[in-house]
Amino acid sequence: MKKMIFLAALVAVGGCTSVKVKPARSVSPGTQVCIVNNPKVIVEGFVDVVREGFSRHGLPTRLVNENEAASCTVTLTYTALRSWDFSPYLSHAELHLWKDGLQIGSAEYHLRGKGGLSLAKWQGVKSKMAPVVDQLLAGVR
Repeated sequence: MKKMIFLAALVAVGGCTSVKVKPARSVSPGTQVCIVNNPKVIVEGFVDVVREGFSRHGLPTRLVNENEAASCTVTLTYTALRSWDFSPYLSHAELHLWKDGLQIGSAEYHLRGKGGLSLAKWQGVKSKMAPVVDQLLAGVR
C-alpha cells in the first residue's frame, strides 16, 4: 500500500510534458523564415526564444504581419498559452513551418495537467522551447 501511495505521489509531483515533433524538411541553412506575428500570444519572451533557436540552426528570421506573409517562401506560425499558479508559466505551444503554402514541419509542447505539483512548470520559456525548436530543425543542414 505504501508503494502505491508513493508511486501516485511521484506521478502527481512529476507532471508530464508531451512533446510531438515532425522535423522540418526542405529547408537549408541561410533560408530566411518569416515568423507571422500572433498578437494573441502574451507569453513573455516566446518569439525571442524561437528566433534564437532558428538562428542557432543558420536560419535568419523576420517578424511579419499576416498580410506580409504571402511574400515569404518559408513562414512559421505559432501559438502559445500560459497558465497561472501563483505566477504565469508556459503550458502549451505549437509551431508550424510552411514552405510555399505546404506544411513542412511542426512541433507541439504540452504540459499535461498544467504541470500538477511539479516545480518544473515554472521553468522559463527558453528551457522549455529551445529543445523543441532544436528537434524541429534537427534536419537543417
